[in-house]
Amino acid sequence: MEAAQDNRLKQPLIEGQPPAPAPLGEVVSTDLEQILTDDAVPLSTRYKKATWIELKLLNRLAAPAIIVYLLNNLLNMSTQIFCGQLGNLELAASSLANNGVQLFAFGVMLGMGSAVETLCGQAYGAHKYEMLGIYLQRSTILLVATGIPLLFIYIFSKPILLLLGESRDVAAAAALFVYGLIPQIFAYAANFPIQKFLQAQSIVNPSAYIAAGTLVVHILLTWVTVYKLGWGLFGAAVVLSLSWWIIVVAQFAYILITPKCKKTWTGFSWRAFHGLWDFLKLSTASAVMLCLETWYFQILVLIAGNLPNPAVALDSLAICSTILSWVFMIAVGFNAAASVRVSNELGAGHPKSAAFSVVIVTACSTIIAILFAIALMLLRHKISYMFTGGAVVADAVSDLAPVLAISLVLNGIQPVLSGVAVGCGWQSFVAYVNIGCYYVVGIPIGCLLGFKFNLGVKGIWSGMIGGTMMQTLILLWVTFRTDWNKEVEKARKRLDKWEEITQPLLKE
Repeated sequence: MEAAQDNRLKQPLIEGQPPAPAPLGEVVSTDLEQILTDDAVPLSTRYKKATWIELKLLNRLAAPAIIVYLLNNLLNMSTQIFCGQLGNLELAASSLANNGVQLFAFGVMLGMGSAVETLCGQAYGAHKYEMLGIYLQRSTILLVATGIPLLFIYIFSKPILLLLGESRDVAAAAALFVYGLIPQIFAYAANFPIQKFLQAQSIVNPSAYIAAGTLVVHILLTWVTVYKLGWGLFGAAVVLSLSWWIIVVAQFAYILITPKCKKTWTGFSWRAFHGLWDFLKLSTASAVMLCLETWYFQILVLIAGNLPNPAVALDSLAICSTILSWVFMIAVGFNAAASVRVSNELGAGHPKSAAFSVVIVTACSTIIAILFAIALMLLRHKISYMFTGGAVVADAVSDLAPVLAISLVLNGIQPVLSGVAVGCGWQSFVAYVNIGCYYVVGIPIGCLLGFKFNLGVKGIWSGMIGGTMMQTLILLWVTFRTDWNKEVEKARKRLDKWEEITQPLLKE
């Protein structure tokens, strides 16, 4: 049946005839728009049918995306565990390298890669399939170029860490680990465009299988490298870089061999080098938007280090941030689903479906976040013992549980709205909102509560939650006041513009 459908898709369109049936995701999407606009059916019946269809689509998109992000996170975590077995210095060095230098590069690359998420998603919805491959190549070119200045940060990581106040021993060990991560920079440059290219077509399961297989290989290779070959920190970092390249090669090989990408990947093209400046502006806005969000909680950790009793504050924050990051992975999966669904529907010219998708994905993510927050509050006195047996830290975590619960709920809403923004192409607007809410409001209020009013880490975190809440309310207000018919028109104009500026430089 799938083969017959693929054959129909390959048939050329003839003027005066209806278009050939679209791929599975688009058939459901079209049905969804028809259901929502069918005035002959009662409104309650329409919404029930549409909700069921949308939930099936979200499950197909969000669940594999969550698995991908969790497994990719486990690559870094497993490497830190192996390094921790070598000694406290190695654990501190790998943690500093991963959560400092590497996270900076990750945020920049992932942010810039979200530009291709907007364009690929809308182009796929508009059936401009050949443009997806062009956007993939153009994004990869820009991310590789971005990797060059990041390379110098990696090379000079030791003096940078010393300048930031790290001890000489930790800085030297962390720099050794960072040197092994240099190939990872360019793996990121290729991975994120490929990942967004596949997501835009609702192809997520293969990435999950590849991530799972790579994790098994990664753990085995790290064990051999660290314990059998004795390569220590540098060897563990090299294996981590290699694992990311395995993911890149496997995903690109899938693109080349699967019939699902025959329309969207037609080979390398000189058109990828045209319109780079305009693409860079959109990519930069995307990077600024995401990096401002990624760094926000890291700044909380840095500020907490200046409190009178930093050890307990940082230990309790480490436990809370671990819980927050794992639940956040679920929201990130919904973020990807929201971006794909909204961009596909806008590109296809389906305003009601786009608006309905926003409501359903936001509701689903919020409900799950609330359930986790309730579970956290019920287990607030016990949850820290999964990480440490210290009663002092356990009491500190219990004291932070209310602000952590609020953060969990907000993280169930805010990332989804960011995904909607990416799907619509609102990156520049959200970047300005993030600057104002996070860095003009949240951090100053947090410092005021933490230091001036002596509320400690809870005060710092509460103030920063205020910034997140303000940003979330603004995005909610903008999203639910959106004229989706106008967004469809903007998507059409954006795609026409990008198609015009991607004419080949050379005759191919």
